[in-house]
Amino acid sequence: MTSSPLAPQSFPDIPTIGGVQFAVAASGMRYSGRNDLFLAILPPKTTVGGVFTQSLCPSAPVEWCKQSISKGSARALLCNAGNANAFTGNAGLEVVGSCANAVAKLTSITPEEVFLASTGVIGEPFLPQVITEHLSTLVGGLERPDSKMWKEAANSIRTTDTFPKGAYFRVGDSGSFIAGIAKGSGMIAPNMATMLAFIFTDMEVNEGDLQTLTEQSVNKSFNSITVDSDTSTSDTVLTFATGASGASVEDHRLDFEDALDSVMLELAHQIVRDGEGATKFVEITVTGAKDDAAAKAIGKSIGNSPLVKTAIAAEDANWGRIVMAVGKSGQLAERDKLKIWIGDELVAEQGMQSTSYKESRAADHLSGQEISIRVDVGIGNGTSSIWTCDLTHGYIDINAGYRS
Repeated sequence: MTSSPLAPQSFPDIPTIGGVQFAVAASGMRYSGRNDLFLAILPPKTTVGGVFTQSLCPSAPVEWCKQSISKGSARALLCNAGNANAFTGNAGLEVVGSCANAVAKLTSITPEEVFLASTGVIGEPFLPQVITEHLSTLVGGLERPDSKMWKEAANSIRTTDTFPKGAYFRVGDSGSFIAGIAKGSGMIAPNMATMLAFIFTDMEVNEGDLQTLTEQSVNKSFNSITVDSDTSTSDTVLTFATGASGASVEDHRLDFEDALDSVMLELAHQIVRDGEGATKFVEITVTGAKDDAAAKAIGKSIGNSPLVKTAIAAEDANWGRIVMAVGKSGQLAERDKLKIWIGDELVAEQGMQSTSYKESRAADHLSGQEISIRVDVGIGNGTSSIWTCDLTHGYIDINAGYRS
């Protein structure tokens, strides 16, 4: 599979996170010749925070995690790619229960400390043995993850992704790090998407703080991206804090928040850059809205518009489609106060095309891979940024043949 033209030049050199062990293996449930199982084992007293899909048809692993996360502690994470274990009825519940029990037995922990995630095709039941028969191999292969293992882990959770996704940041001068991997390419929309993200830190963070900080960071990152406006059944973001470094978030809270935001935003941007069929990375900035929520809704309306996205793909400065998307957002806007920019080119103001507008300059900006659209609503102080990609025939090609 050819990598997206927007892919990073290389996978980052992620450092080892204290207390964390990884292993990968191949189950063969859908893919041939590649790893599709990922196991992480965590030390005692590891805390966990999580955010999950808002779909009313969640997968069995999501339901399991929602029940377990209330306890605030975690010792293991098991993920499979190729089958989402969603809309699989009692068979799906049997899979998650059997997997959690098997991991717990092999590692001498409790099933409630095992977190599960799955990604892939919806509605296809499978037997627990497809996964459980490989767990001994996974446990036997556990190791402290170096940069190579981080990349192998990121590769093992991919479905239609064209490149592995990883990021890390140092937490100020604490000596601690935050690092994570993610997957996602299609069925991507605000309020989570067909995406998984697993974040790890060696800092001490109590479960209440970790949950709050995870929710805040997700809202600014994974809940601010869209590829196709579709929300998946399986979306999961989990943040684990091992405390192995001995440094406490209480002494480095602002630095921790900045690092967590940076990791999640970088992973979110990589998901957009790997949008199915994408050739352009688009940042939509909305200012002057009634409030931040209104600004985000307007940004989502623009970023989810097939007409806007296909115009960007065609490098067509059809700014009337942006006006349309603002107007349909349902948020307060006044035609004569609205301003729109494509790149640095002011295209519309005072209820009409700007007198200084040159379509050739806007089209020149759209010919690049990094696209900026700015909208000032002119009625308040609300601001928000949304990230999306263009919509090309490649998206149809990928999704029309997904199960084949």
